[in-house]
Amino acid sequence: MDTGGNSLPSGADGVKRKVCYFYDPEVGNYYYGQGHPMKPHRIRMTHALLAHYGLLQHMQVHKPFPARDRDLCRFHADDYVSFLRSITPETQQDQLRQLKRFNVGEDCPVFDGLYSFCQTYAGGSVGGAVKLNHGLCDIAINWAGGLHHAKKCEASGFCYVNDIVLAILELLKQHERVLYVDIDIHHGDGVEEAFYTTDRVMTVSFHKFGDYFPGTGDIRDIGYGKGKYYSLNVPLDDGIDDESYHYLFKPIMGKVMEIFRPGAVVLQCGADSLSGDRLGCFNLSIKGHAECVKFMRSFNVPLLLLGGGGYTIRNVARCWCYETGVALGMDVDDKMPQHEYYEYFGPDYTLHVAPSNMENKNSRQILEEIQNKLLDYLSKLQHAPSVQFQERPPDTELPEVCKICCHLLRYDGHKGTAEHARGFDTNTDETVSAKILDMSSMSIDEPSVKVEQENMGKASDQMYTKS
Repeated sequence: MDTGGNSLPSGADGVKRKVCYFYDPEVGNYYYGQGHPMKPHRIRMTHALLAHYGLLQHMQVHKPFPARDRDLCRFHADDYVSFLRSITPETQQDQLRQLKRFNVGEDCPVFDGLYSFCQTYAGGSVGGAVKLNHGLCDIAINWAGGLHHAKKCEASGFCYVNDIVLAILELLKQHERVLYVDIDIHHGDGVEEAFYTTDRVMTVSFHKFGDYFPGTGDIRDIGYGKGKYYSLNVPLDDGIDDESYHYLFKPIMGKVMEIFRPGAVVLQCGADSLSGDRLGCFNLSIKGHAECVKFMRSFNVPLLLLGGGGYTIRNVARCWCYETGVALGMDVDDKMPQHEYYEYFGPDYTLHVAPSNMENKNSRQILEEIQNKLLDYLSKLQHAPSVQFQERPPDTELPEVCKICCHLLRYDGHKGTAEHARGFDTNTDETVSAKILDMSSMSIDEPSVKVEQENMGKASDQMYTKS
């Protein structure tokens, strides 16, 4: 039965959501190398759970159209993209200077199919943004995306291409303001840096801070110039549990939504903040992690859900499966169905795992200080003259359908047959991307009036009632 992607009513808001889900069956075949903690196989494991729990049939399931060179160059430097396209395990010894220049080789190794991997995960995130921009879904999901450390000219922290920045640039074609929220244990440095001087994108990162990669994300880092107070950092210590996390997350994000009023939200759902992660040191349960998704979903604003970190891969798959259910508004049974990766989940074979008894080093006093400091920053934002809440650009019609952007996979249970789907040209407006290529000068504001007047859609203003 074709449900058209509509989810069931759930929670206090009780509004149906139309969900688009992006997945390429090849993504699990990419391999960073022996002993490397990043394992794309976790995406395949997640997909298998979604199939056997019966969640795929409640979503529109798309194979992403690979991002092209020109798509990647909306943010990344041409020579860096050219390097990623040409480097192979066989040729890397001949390009040692380039490897060092672009920070490729150790944390970010060269492996077979590297560029195709980048095109695939970036294509899913940009494709999700395109679907949201054209009102074809309320929530778009790309668990292969969320690689938040990549910079304009270099790889970093297992990330080569910053699909999040590319997706946000796509959303800015349609929305005045876009909110980025990051619940990975690592600071979302690449995304923050890209939008550090603009007031059109707010970035909020909840992360471990203090002698921990990447070392950025101090609470005092708040943005610069027009972007002052539009970057928020929530520094956390080891062992944070569900209650402590949401003591900060809910009031801070509630105030952000009230004051910033984004037209779209991008939520990076890195699962290395879960209890028991191979590289992490937090103590969140899967339900506690997913509560962030549920909370952001409740605002009924177009929402892009992305993956990110997560290195105990059985728990990553558990988490993103459960969070897909949250996006749909569907209950997911704790008892795991039999499937091809069932043996990974023993001995309990359940979706949820109990957090540990590790010490929570985040005292209530410290949490209160963090909350007060961030709410104080946000109170300054209320009076920022550049944020015009009551005046919006005039509504305009959306562009016509003009090209195929992805293949639609319709699933009967977990068996899929592919058919082509109509999509949209992700290059309908090059104004934003052309202006933003030089991130050092950060000229995203120059075309904002023109872009907004031409491209503001009809949906975003209906998300809020004016105070």
